[in-house]
Amino acid sequence: ASSLPPADHLGTTPTRGSELAHPVADRIFRDEGGDEEEEDLPEDLANLTPEQQQSAIKRRAFFMLFVGTALVLLFSDPMVEVLSEVAERIDVPPFYVSFILAPLASNASEVIASQYYAAKKTRKTITVALTALEGAASMNNTFCLAIFMALIFFRGLAWQYTAETISIILVQLIMGVWSLRDKMSSFAAIIVFSIFPLSVLLVALLEYLGLD
Repeated sequence: ASSLPPADHLGTTPTRGSELAHPVADRIFRDEGGDEEEEDLPEDLANLTPEQQQSAIKRRAFFMLFVGTALVLLFSDPMVEVLSEVAERIDVPPFYVSFILAPLASNASEVIASQYYAAKKTRKTITVALTALEGAASMNNTFCLAIFMALIFFRGLAWQYTAETISIILVQLIMGVWSLRDKMSSFAAIIVFSIFPLSVLLVALLEYLGLD
């Protein structure tokens, strides 16, 4: 005797494969928080095959990197001259002008990209935005500080940046510990944002106390 299910149950009983397929599909189209992810793809690439899309995206990415690098090389020296001139005209040490104005220009791309991701208001995009900002901050502080110290060492320049270096390393340590938190809140954002003006005040305080 066969043990076939009744005819009215055919097609309604889930199979093992279908039971496994639904969680996989849910993971593909939903993030960990259960929010639907919308695929963001340029219109001119939407009708291409996946292989053609990857090739076009890579070509576009390399082109934009090349253009961005060219713009940096073209405008870096004029920007330094502008900051020095601003500091001279308002009678403020050049460090404070560059410390406040330069990050607004050099980190504008990370800020705009993070705002774009954060506007989607999903857990995945918020994580991407925070990761991009934390990575940019770590890279800027460690990489630029290393280049700065290498220039002083290899060119034999006088060391007059103790206060600035202490401030940068202290901010790096604070942000490194703070980024280990599992959850971020508006209050945490206020604390992180306040570190920037406090670091400037710390430099001024250390210089007032006699550190060069």
